[in-house]
Amino acid sequence: MDGLVRDDRQNRTTRASGASGYLTVDLAALARNYEKLAGEVAPARAAAVVKADAYGLGAGAVAAKLYAAGCRHFFVAQFVEAVRLRPHLPGNARIFVLNGLQPGNEAGCAQQGIVPVINSLEQWQQWSAMAQSLGHTLPAVLQFDTGMSRLGLPPEERAALSESLRAGGMVEVLFIMSHLASADEVDCEQNVSQLSEMTRIAREFSGFDVCFANSGGIFLGGDYHGVLARPGIALYGGAPTAGVENPMEAVVRLDVAVVQTRTVSAGTRVGYSGTHIAAAETRLATIAAGYADGLPRSLSGKGAVYCDGVRLPIVGRVSMDSITVDITRLPADRLALGDLVEVLGPNQTLEDIARDADTIAYEILTGLGDRYERQYR
Repeated sequence: MDGLVRDDRQNRTTRASGASGYLTVDLAALARNYEKLAGEVAPARAAAVVKADAYGLGAGAVAAKLYAAGCRHFFVAQFVEAVRLRPHLPGNARIFVLNGLQPGNEAGCAQQGIVPVINSLEQWQQWSAMAQSLGHTLPAVLQFDTGMSRLGLPPEERAALSESLRAGGMVEVLFIMSHLASADEVDCEQNVSQLSEMTRIAREFSGFDVCFANSGGIFLGGDYHGVLARPGIALYGGAPTAGVENPMEAVVRLDVAVVQTRTVSAGTRVGYSGTHIAAAETRLATIAAGYADGLPRSLSGKGAVYCDGVRLPIVGRVSMDSITVDITRLPADRLALGDLVEVLGPNQTLEDIARDADTIAYEILTGLGDRYERQYR
């Protein structure tokens, strides 16, 4: 790996780049995940959700790889993300802004050929006014709230929107969409309720294609797919459905460097507030990552890292920049300054860390900080 100096005699690695660790993104696995999801929704198409810098993995590199794999529709959350992504994609790739536009962003959006997702009558009116002022048609997507109460036109605004559409204008509606709130729970009644509401909306706004399924929705069946699905977490190796085997390939590996090792005697307190007390003589390693690097404080005393397949439990509290782990089970000379331990990899998935941190894989993935050196392969 770039930036590493290896000493095979001592089986250790040391930093040559100043990074606290290495976040490795397997672009080939990413492309295979996209191809798998596209196959699941065929003959519908598969888009890619690349918001939050492609869930923290680098939107430019990720989107370019997905484009090469056949993806032509890319969703971000904020307009600023679309502006940053636009130079990384050819002109025939469409970028959609899920949150729509804040006032004042309409002209820039139109100029750069970015497509807003309209979530309210106010956004619709502002985008329509921009098209009118430019004197040519602008594209848009209409998002409807089907029961999540987060984004999308609420039921009470549908009649006014329908009237505006009948009156004509200079906005071309590419498709209508909504977002599933519980798609990762196969048996959740909310899925059926939202599908029923989306079906009613599709009848009310007949003539428009439907975009509905997210990662979990893809595996709920064809009724949820519409003409375009929007996978996110599944692209990056996260489990799209809770409680079943994850069908996606791992995309991310995280290895973090050791800062220091030491041996402490029984009764020694470890970390802030001395919450961990060594029950016996213990060998410890402190690694160069903490909650500022996306490893939550809630992993304190519960999570672990790995070395040579051996689980090394976190002892004491997770700090901002460091974590202490118990390495007693390893050979005495196995870890030293600069060696790497596995945080994400063959022995520990995103879901494993999320479970130990009492959170979700999305939060772990998007929180991985910029002090790691990102490497793409």
